[in-house]
Order: sequence, then C-alpha cells, then structure tokens
Amino acid sequence: MPAQSSPLDRSVPSKDIPVVQRLENRLPAVLSAVAGMVDVISFVSLKLFTAHVTGNLVVIAALLVRGGPPNPAQILAVPVFILAVAGVWLIAKLLNKRGPALAKPLLLVQFLLLACVLIVAVVYHPAADPHGVTAGIAAMIAVSAMACQFALLRLAVPGAPSTAVMTGNLTKTTLSLLDTFSGSVPVVEDARTQLKKTVQLVAGFFAGCLLGAAAFSWLGEWAWLLPVVLAAVAAALP
Repeated sequence: MPAQSSPLDRSVPSKDIPVVQRLENRLPAVLSAVAGMVDVISFVSLKLFTAHVTGNLVVIAALLVRGGPPNPAQILAVPVFILAVAGVWLIAKLLNKRGPALAKPLLLVQFLLLACVLIVAVVYHPAADPHGVTAGIAAMIAVSAMACQFALLRLAVPGAPSTAVMTGNLTKTTLSLLDTFSGSVPVVEDARTQLKKTVQLVAGFFAGCLLGAAAFSWLGEWAWLLPVVLAAVAAALP
C-alpha cells in the first residue's frame, strides 16, 4: 500500500519541501515571541491589541453596548489589518515570488514596520496620550506589522500554526499532550510532533508578553526595541 502524502507534500513543489520544513522549525517560535511583545507593549502603552484583532472586536462591542466610546484606533485596527494583508499580497504579486522565497522580503517588511513604530514611540511618546493622533499612528503601524506576520506565514510557510492566536495552539497542546501520554490509539495525528510545535509557540508568545511588559516598565517607549531586534533575528533566519 503506497504511503499517503502529507498536506505539505501536496501544497508546495517537492523541491521547496526541505526549505519549508526548515522554516516551519525555525520561524514560528521566534515570531510568536515577537507577536507577544508587540501585543503586550501595544496594550499597556496604546490601549489596544495589535496582534489579536479579535480582542479589539470584543472591546468595541462591549463599549458600544455599555454606551462608552471606543478608542478610535480600535475601530481603525480592523480595516487597517485587512488593508495591510492586501498590501502583503500585492508585494508578493509585484515580486512574482511564491512559497519560501517570500519569507525573506516579508520578514524585512515586518522589521521595517516595527522599526517605524520604535521611531514614532521614542520621538513623540504616544503612550502619554493613548487616544491621541500619534498613538493612533503608532498603533496602526504595529497592526500592519502583525498583519504582515500573519500573511507571510500563510503565503510562505502555509503549514505553520498561528503565531499570535494562542487559543488554538493551547487546544492543540492539550490534545497532543493527552494523546502522547495516554498510551491508547491516538486521536491527534502525529501527536508528539504537534506537541513540540505548539508548546514552543505558547511558551514563545508568553515569554514575549512577559519580556515586553517588563521592558515597558523599565524602559518606557524604548521597549519597542525588543521586538525590533527579534524581528531582525527572524529576518536573518531564512
């Protein structure tokens, strides 16, 4: 009986499979730490989520129902995220690249966007007025950087799990952990491999959140330097 091909085998050319597998092993953990840092620094300084758009939708709905005015940046975050994803798609079209060849240029775009957030933050101090225009500009650039991260994973490393939505990763971690130690017929396919991947992502994201929160407490606006440096490391990996 012939061996079944994996989804990765069917979704990318055979010559690109080793490259994609290396990217799947290296990139997600680093990018999850970047997303954790960006999300927590944005939340404590700009009062909105930049990597977790769902959180902004929940806050907007709650404030509208309770009668409180939402942060304008929270409303803008959703269309800006969509436009940024469309911009990444356009970059891919203009570069005429597909699959792992897109990883490097899109990681550089993410790095440049986060560097712009750092510059705006240290020059204009948007945290002093989280509802001001400068804070909104910084937040939208950060949202665009996270949209770029989401899109580059879907386009360049389609088999990689999400690096910012930890609910799904935590669910996979729990199911894979139970399968790994149950000793019975597994429910999750390749549970040990899945467990290794998702644990790295959850740990990376949480570590990024802790480091980002601590950095903002100690360094203020300069805390944005941490995700910028880590984004540079991610861009150097491919």
